[in-house]
Amino acid sequence: MSGTGKSSALAELARRGFRTVDTDEPGWMVEAEDGELLWDEEKIARLLAEDGPTLFVQGTVRNQGRFYDRFDAVVLLSAPADVILERIAARTNNPWGKSPGLHPRADP
Repeated sequence: MSGTGKSSALAELARRGFRTVDTDEPGWMVEAEDGELLWDEEKIARLLAEDGPTLFVQGTVRNQGRFYDRFDAVVLLSAPADVILERIAARTNNPWGKSPGLHPRADP
């Protein structure tokens, strides 16, 4: 869910030297027939098959559950609705959640 702190947590992990992937960034999602954005399953599968240091992946999409067996842990961040709405209204780093139906990270 937008505004829970996923991107902030991922940025802090990256700052501490961990390998991170923010699937809200261009190239990680495809648009489904219903217009909803989903992980590009081939790209995600390749990413998770790579050997390397610990990887943290951020994103919230309908098809993410298909990959849960490939993660060591899945963490759900939450926050009270008023906190989420305040964060979304105040943020300037991305438009996710600012308007209904907006998919700013979809590939053209």
